[in-house]
Amino acid sequence: MAASADEVKARTEVRDGMRITWHEPIAMDDGIVLRADMFRPVDAGRHPVILTYGVYAKGLSYQDGYPHQWQKMIEDHPEILEGSTNKYQNWEVTDPERWVPHGYVVIRVDSRGAGWSPGLMDTQSPRETEDVYQCIEWAGIQPWSNGKVGMLGISYYAINQWAVAAKHPPHLAAIIPWEGQNDRYRDSGYHGGILCEFQKLWWKHQVANIQYGLGERAKKNPNTGESVAGPVTLSEDELASNRLNVYDQLKKHPLRDDWHREHSADLSKVEVPLLTCANWGGQGIHPRGNFNGFLETASKQKWLEAHGDSHWSLFSSGYGVALQKRFFDHFLKDIDNG
Repeated sequence: MAASADEVKARTEVRDGMRITWHEPIAMDDGIVLRADMFRPVDAGRHPVILTYGVYAKGLSYQDGYPHQWQKMIEDHPEILEGSTNKYQNWEVTDPERWVPHGYVVIRVDSRGAGWSPGLMDTQSPRETEDVYQCIEWAGIQPWSNGKVGMLGISYYAINQWAVAAKHPPHLAAIIPWEGQNDRYRDSGYHGGILCEFQKLWWKHQVANIQYGLGERAKKNPNTGESVAGPVTLSEDELASNRLNVYDQLKKHPLRDDWHREHSADLSKVEVPLLTCANWGGQGIHPRGNFNGFLETASKQKWLEAHGDSHWSLFSSGYGVALQKRFFDHFLKDIDNG
């Protein structure tokens, strides 16, 4: 019989030059325990943290979950295959093998109701923003942390950066929202008042298939052999009762009402140093958010980068990683690198 969520024990091992903890528990204020995978340097020092919180399942490998995107990316940017085993690559988050040897801790938190984290799945909701806040503050006070937490990721993992930065978690030191919206109504909900169907397909193909409780019916993590969607297998009715379909909710709010406002970031309250990276493509979802994030935030130290190429490739390319490291080395390590 599979273990319940409460019975899961975190375990740590040293492999590929990293100290890896699988399923680290992070308790929220309402009693829900979220689960994270942590990749740390082997030494016992204090290091800056790169944290992501999202819906795409921390154990789902890039190559297995998004094979076509992976293949195009390595064909266009073959340097990705150099200097990393790529065994820990996940969709839209950074490769820990690029950062841990550079003196960083990488933490991937499964969002509430997704992957290995139980609870009601309500994507990009105020509750998720509160979860991110609490995860940041948890990471900032751990004995292996230098007290500075940065956030780095694409799309989902960028959207919640804007939202949580507006709440001013004390240990959040810098953010790199890469291709991520912040206006729930205008960016991907309604274009000129017309309903966008993007999230209808997104929900079906990228979210519902990694919900917590799919258990043995889900894909496996190639590094652990475990399900990417939790230690328990729930019925279809149980799964349905534990999620809110974002597209169905979207259709109930055709105007920019309070629901849209509470699911959007207040950019005027964002003060943390930021590097916002926009893609000239994907006009219906992300670039508006990245440009507005540069123009409308109150941050005194902020930079805007714009690029082309596919939605995912440059983030993991040599160009992207070098840019990200330069920024975080300055704001998370206090390195005077110009």
